[in-house]
Amino acid sequence: MAKKIAEKVVESASTKMVEIKHLRSMKDEAGKDVSVVDNIEVRSVDEALSQAEAQLVNAEARVVELKADVAAYKKIKG
Repeated sequence: MAKKIAEKVVESASTKMVEIKHLRSMKDEAGKDVSVVDNIEVRSVDEALSQAEAQLVNAEARVVELKADVAAYKKIKG
């Protein structure tokens, strides 16, 4: 699912906020691809950054696992 991330200006907030629009692709009546906003969330930039960094660590660990799997499969294949 795609995302569109932008700074969200909130007058009363002392911390910077971000607006995250979760998008999905669909086709309109004419058959053209369009992006539709699935949902919108607003959170502090620090919280969003921490979550993204945690997701990156998990993704990097998954890549290491997959590389080991590929190496094992290639070894078996000969």
